[in-house]
Amino acid sequence: MSIRTLDDLLAEGVSGRRVLVRADLNVPLDKQTGDIDDHNSASAPQGGAPDGVRIADDGRIRAVLPTLGALTEAGAKVVVCSHLGRPKGAPDPQFSLAPVAGRLGELLGAPVHFATDTVGESARSTVAGLADGEVALLENLRFNKGETSKDDAERGAFADQLAAFGDAYVDDAFGAVHRKHASVYDVPARLPHVAGRLVLREVEVLSTLTGNPERPYVVVLGGSKVSDKLAVIEALLPTVDRLLIGGGMCFTFLKAQGHEVGTSLLEKDMVETCRNLLERSEGKIMLPVDVVAADAFAPDAAHDVVPADGIPSHRVGLDIGPETVAGFAAALRTGTRTIFWNGPMGVFEMAAFANGTRGVAEAIAGSEAFSVVGGGDSAAAVRALGLDEKSFGHISTGGGASLEYLEGKTLPGIAALEN
Repeated sequence: MSIRTLDDLLAEGVSGRRVLVRADLNVPLDKQTGDIDDHNSASAPQGGAPDGVRIADDGRIRAVLPTLGALTEAGAKVVVCSHLGRPKGAPDPQFSLAPVAGRLGELLGAPVHFATDTVGESARSTVAGLADGEVALLENLRFNKGETSKDDAERGAFADQLAAFGDAYVDDAFGAVHRKHASVYDVPARLPHVAGRLVLREVEVLSTLTGNPERPYVVVLGGSKVSDKLAVIEALLPTVDRLLIGGGMCFTFLKAQGHEVGTSLLEKDMVETCRNLLERSEGKIMLPVDVVAADAFAPDAAHDVVPADGIPSHRVGLDIGPETVAGFAAALRTGTRTIFWNGPMGVFEMAAFANGTRGVAEAIAGSEAFSVVGGGDSAAAVRALGLDEKSFGHISTGGGASLEYLEGKTLPGIAALEN
């Protein structure tokens, strides 16, 4: 890539300069009715967010710390912007970044000034009041229609307002680089721009998977729908040595093999596509041989392990079974040199149906291969299940972005940095 980096910007000197950093602070929030645990949590520093909000997973906040730390140590006036959730282009308290400002300040070890709007009076006064080495966080970008607008003029007008807060721009939001949004695509055209430490690392790692990965190269895909992963399956099949498929998407493949899947998640319009993929895979695709089938989609539902070709008509498959975990683990550990994993093997949020995801994750962590966790629910599962993040080669912060990169798509945010 022909992209300037944070180190290039630091070499030029940033002391006293305003640096606008696009971060991905789109963290999951939980509403709490009792006391909030001090770890991974923070209350709103200046109002704006509902009381009793806990940050359920601060992984994305931690991921941007190397870039922010380097800028503050160099004396920059750092203005951070991000989205959170999917508000409808107007302020919505449940999507406020106020709790994130609190947690970010805890992790940086210094207060983070929070603007209660994005480009309005609060943002202007907050940015104007920054001293060298201080950090401000603007309110949710998606509170403004211009951020996600498909109209170039509307998006550009919002980008003009954002760009006014910086003398330089750093993109450290890999989880958003596949979006043609104002803060990702249009602002870089208005300011000197570089890639942050996180974005640079993500691209370096993923480029090894699309280039010449060490073999055997095994990919594990899970999640709900085949349609969501079809493009990446098509792109990966010619290059991988084994493709292990679990999660809700496996039932459409099992149906394509002629098996009944009960009331399990099924994309009927994708059955023929899955049949064609199996025929073309030359034996590379590995499917579950047993599943955990339950009476209902509920954490306390009655359930047991059944063969993948013997799911009762009244039951729903919610996880891969132990024999499948053992088979997948063997495929992941036996001489494998490179692993990419995206998507849980079951409904890991429910303890009864988390064993498949845990077993596969532990096999990946215990492998000698270079492993990449493809963000999204996979990264969340690693942390939710209490696994050691250092056991994986790289945990991406962008599920959708990492998949689109592997598909070979042009990512608008990366293209904007290259220009």
